[in-house]
Amino acid sequence: AEARSMESLEKQLICPICLEMFTKPVVILPCQHNLCRKCANDVFQASNPLWQSRGSSAVPSGGRFRCPSCRHEVVLDRHGVYGLQRNLLVENIIDIYKQESARPLHAKAEQHLMCEEHEDERINIYCLRCEAPTCSLCKVFGAHKDCEVAPLPAVYQRQKSELSDGIAMLVAGNDRIQAIITQMEEICHTIEENGRRQKQHLGLRFDSLYSILEERKKELLQSIAREQETKVQHVRGLIRQYGDHLEASSKLVESAIQAMEEPQMAVYLQVCICLPCRITDMSKVSMSSRPEPGYENMDHFSINVDYVAEMLRTIEFQTGA
Repeated sequence: AEARSMESLEKQLICPICLEMFTKPVVILPCQHNLCRKCANDVFQASNPLWQSRGSSAVPSGGRFRCPSCRHEVVLDRHGVYGLQRNLLVENIIDIYKQESARPLHAKAEQHLMCEEHEDERINIYCLRCEAPTCSLCKVFGAHKDCEVAPLPAVYQRQKSELSDGIAMLVAGNDRIQAIITQMEEICHTIEENGRRQKQHLGLRFDSLYSILEERKKELLQSIAREQETKVQHVRGLIRQYGDHLEASSKLVESAIQAMEEPQMAVYLQVCICLPCRITDMSKVSMSSRPEPGYENMDHFSINVDYVAEMLRTIEFQTGA
C-alpha cells in the first residue's frame, strides 16, 4: 500500500512537457497547473518566437501561450515566465519525496510478462523484424531465431523518447495554430468593422440626397454586404479548417500522454508502436492557407457624392482609392 501511495504521488509530480519529475523552480499557471520553469519557457518561446529574451537591453513586451494540460490561455507581462509565481508547496513535496524514496525516478516495480511458448521465461528482448517483444529462447530455438533482436529496455527507452519528442512538437505546433486562429479572428473582426464603417459613411452620403438616391444606395449597400459576407465566410472556413486540425491534434496528444503512463514495457510497445508515425503525419499537415495581406481592407467602397443631380443615378464606388 505504501508503494502504491508513493507511485500515485510520483504521478502527480510529473511535468506534462518533459514527462519527468518537476525541476525547480516550479511555476504555477493561472489555471492552477504546474510546469518546470524551463518547460514553461520552452512552450512560451515556441508560441512567441519574436519575444526578446530576458536580459536584453530593450524592454520586451508580454506574450501568451496555452497551458499544455487544459489549453487555458496564459497571458504574461514583460517579465515573461519569470513573472509567474513559484509553487513552493510542490517544490517542498518534491524534496520530501526524494528524501523518502530510495528508488530512482520511474523505477517502478514491474510485473514481468512471461513467454507463452516457453514456460518460466521472461519476455526480455524485442524482435526488430516482427516488431514484437519475445524471450531469449524464442531467439535461440523458436520463431525468432533468424530475426534481428535488441534488448527490450533499449527499444522501450528509444520509442518512449521518440513519443515524448513528438508530444512536445505537437504541443508547440498547437500553440502556433491557436495563434493563427486568433489572428484570423481579428481579421474577421476588422473586416466587419470596416464594413460597418463604410456602410455608415455611405448611408450619410445618401441620406443627404433624399429619395433620388435611395434606389442606388440600396444597390451599393448590397455590394458591400456581398463582399463582406464573401470575405468573412472565406476566413471562417479557414478557421474551421484550422480548428478541426487543432482538435484532432489535441486528441492525439491526449492519447499519447495516456500511453506514456503505461508502466509495462512490453504492453506499451504492443499498443503504441504506431503513435510516433501518427504524430509525424499530423505535424506535416500543411497550415499555409491564410488570407493574403490586406484581404480585410474594404476601403475601395468609398464614394464621392459631389456630382450634379443629373449624374446621381450613375454613382459607382471609386476605384483605386
